Amino acid sequence: MKKWILTTISCLMLIALSACSGDSANNADDGKIKVTTTIAQIADIAENVGMDLVETESLMGPGIDPHLYKASQGDIKKLQDADIIFYNGLHLEGKMGEVLEKMAEDRPTVAITRDISEDQLIADPENPNMHDPHVWFDVDLWKIAVDTVTEELSQLSPEHKDEFMKNAESYKKQLDDLYNESVQKIEQINENSRVLVTAHDAFAYFGRSFGFEVMGLQGLSTDSEYGLRDVQNLIDVLVERDIKAVFIESSISEKSINAVVEGAKEREHEVKIGGELFSDAMGEEGTEEGTYIGMYKHNIETIVSALK
Repeated sequence: MKKWILTTISCLMLIALSACSGDSANNADDGKIKVTTTIAQIADIAENVGMDLVETESLMGPGIDPHLYKASQGDIKKLQDADIIFYNGLHLEGKMGEVLEKMAEDRPTVAITRDISEDQLIADPENPNMHDPHVWFDVDLWKIAVDTVTEELSQLSPEHKDEFMKNAESYKKQLDDLYNESVQKIEQINENSRVLVTAHDAFAYFGRSFGFEVMGLQGLSTDSEYGLRDVQNLIDVLVERDIKAVFIESSISEKSINAVVEGAKEREHEVKIGGELFSDAMGEEGTEEGTYIGMYKHNIETIVSALK
């Protein structure tokens, strides 16, 4: 019996050592920085700045609503395995606050909105002490987020700082081109028709950038409730201002917007669904809409097509 116990202990120790050795080999596999992000928009920054020096994983994929998202056990493992974690902040990941605080105890855990000054942020109409988290719809603010990611990656791997900086400048040039192209396309829409009606209030930064009036049935977070009175108020606006198109969002049920369309129809006012916009999530990985620039272009083209 004693011999059997000693043999068993020896085997278990060998297995443990082998597992540790395997983990070590994986971590040093290719020398890449392991980056985990909450939303895919942030992963897109890390990939463009880090290129082949980083291995990036996003917790939230297409069609996922970050306002309501809760981390799974699998997500906890991905966060624990990361060398650095990037999240949006401004309460976008409202139900992940405690998890992110815990992770920050032993690894860099960075809000990419950290360096955006308060006077550049849009206040929550329902709570002036809080701010709209959907900053990726303002290209200038998103470039500040690029600088934050670049700084953090450079601190983690200072020997590659020049490369990160070069990649960041190249990416920001692409973002400038994206904005300029968007301005030209939006000029096709009459200024009186620049009214964007969506399921929730995710496009305020977009509206500020391009001169749109933005209306959402729900507030900044899809966690907020809406009722019959909210639907009726929006229908009144559509009818009184002769607004012809509203938009659904890829990460939110169509139910609320369809109720608005049907309500307007009962008032003999025809409103069409102008198309699907990407608000809190991007498109499928491997598609153009699965990149930040591709997502942005899709939204611009969909809005212009419906409202011009």
